[in-house]
Amino acid sequence: MNTAIDRIDLIHAAQTGDPIAVERLLVVCQADARRYAFKHCHASDIDDAVQESLLVISRKVKGLKAAAAFSSWLFTVIRRECRRLERMMFRHEPLEDDLVEQQLACRTDEALRVDLAKALESLPAHYLEVVLLRDFEELTIAEIAERLGEQIPAVKSRLHRARELVREYLQEKV
Repeated sequence: MNTAIDRIDLIHAAQTGDPIAVERLLVVCQADARRYAFKHCHASDIDDAVQESLLVISRKVKGLKAAAAFSSWLFTVIRRECRRLERMMFRHEPLEDDLVEQQLACRTDEALRVDLAKALESLPAHYLEVVLLRDFEELTIAEIAERLGEQIPAVKSRLHRARELVREYLQEKV
């Protein structure tokens, strides 16, 4: 059986609260988590970042809306943990991203929906199309590339830039 399908099934089972599935999912994603932490953390923080990130994943996997988003969510959690550990090490002030995230969390859902809709409307058509296909239709990068007749790296790049533009738009509204 395809390992990608197995992983999706495991994520779905973990989302339902199956403790065995959660444990297996953490084992399966631990190697990816370590590799990513190795690139984004100080060497002394890798183990702590992975452990804390997997703990967050185990507690919050039920709230994950789309199983296809698991990998990017995992990497986001690890990156945040690496930043947190770095701030602790150097006693930095909160990062701008963290402050913006806190400010956005204080806004009402309706206000966020309106701002997100405006941010999406502000995107050029070729960026909007990729965001809609990935985040709303939940297509894989390969499926999007096939549908658009583009190379996978081009789709990844376009999606990344589109999300950056949306993030910039939302940050300006804070």
